[in-house]
Amino acid sequence: MTVQASRIVRPPTGSEPAPARRHKSTGVRSRALGLFAALPLAVVCSVAISLNLASPAQAATLSRKPLKVPAQLPASAPTGVPAQRVQSEAAPSQYTVVSGDTVSGIASRFGLSTAAVLARNGLSWSTKIFPGQQLTLADGAAPAAAPAPTPVASELTRYSIVTGDTISGIAAAHGISVAAALSANGLDRASIIFPGQSLVIPSGSAPAAAAPAVALASATTAAPGARHTIATGETVSMIAAATGVSIRAILQANNLGWSSIIYPGQELAIPAAAAESVAAASVTPLPAPAPAPTAALGQVTPLSDEMRANARIIVATGRAAGVSDQGLVVALVAAAQESGLRNVNYGDRDSLGLFQQRPGKGWGSPDQVMDPVRASLAFFGGAGNPNPGVTRGLLDIVGWEGLTVTQAAQAVQLSAFPDYYAKWETSARSWLAELG
Repeated sequence: MTVQASRIVRPPTGSEPAPARRHKSTGVRSRALGLFAALPLAVVCSVAISLNLASPAQAATLSRKPLKVPAQLPASAPTGVPAQRVQSEAAPSQYTVVSGDTVSGIASRFGLSTAAVLARNGLSWSTKIFPGQQLTLADGAAPAAAPAPTPVASELTRYSIVTGDTISGIAAAHGISVAAALSANGLDRASIIFPGQSLVIPSGSAPAAAAPAVALASATTAAPGARHTIATGETVSMIAAATGVSIRAILQANNLGWSSIIYPGQELAIPAAAAESVAAASVTPLPAPAPAPTAALGQVTPLSDEMRANARIIVATGRAAGVSDQGLVVALVAAAQESGLRNVNYGDRDSLGLFQQRPGKGWGSPDQVMDPVRASLAFFGGAGNPNPGVTRGLLDIVGWEGLTVTQAAQAVQLSAFPDYYAKWETSARSWLAELG
């Protein structure tokens, strides 16, 4: 009987490597992961979970990006201490814009939203604000205490703008360039200056009072007792200095006020110095212009006696011309924004009257545009347009009835601030209901 030797299997010793045993699923997993190596990390994680190649916890670990080591904080900013919010100032009822202001900056300063400030003042997101402009921030709130003025170096020379001044005229009077004057005050050639505004005069220039008389183009003919044609850049103060006559005398001789605007091509009478000295003792002070009324979106501005009288003229003229109530509202809005419903004899460049119509643009002579009835007819246009073929009134605009009040007013006025009319609409509708 033959005995078959049995096979003895010895367990592997520590010095002999055990044969590799690979599970089938392990090989599939390795090949799958190799195929996904070139895919975006987020896709790899999603596919790995769906194919059961990785658990959600493993996928989350894969998708988590390593964080950069944060830079060491300075000693002045300890960690764990929450930042304290800066307390906003109480919002005043009215705020006067200064150079460098923005609507968002003003809103942030007084704890308001930018959208609220824009809406309250009838502005849009693209509207530009300018120094001296009045913004309404609160309803009847007591004005906040003015912040302490920033100390100004004593060696700075400042000049206070008077009516009729221009940057070029101020620069010429102080012997500096226009560019230097603009740069020293953070202005550009599109900036608007206004009476009472203070300008910094760069060092090295002479003060206006000590500046030599400006060489006017017609200085030899602009003698006392003569007439002078205004050239570009000239001001009443410059003409007075060149002719040896006071500013007050020139204003009175030409029926002008301190707030009147002069323009190139206008003729001024230069009074005789002797007559001026005789009348100097009995000169009656020129009245200061009444402050312009203000408006806020959704609120009614009360009518003064002067405003009511002019509003009646606009309404009566429009009704006689067959203008609808909507057209009358547009006219009242336009006059309120342009002149505060006051028949003023000054304005931007040669603008005059209720609607600030410009003689230089064909709206009529200065006397004509100062006639409130004629000015109203010119605004309405149509069959009663006193400037046919020259200026365009509301009734000359096709489809104006489909425009908003603000759009219709802007279509006639072509203002540089087209959104300002909106804040007067509530007032204009109330005024029309009051006047009938």
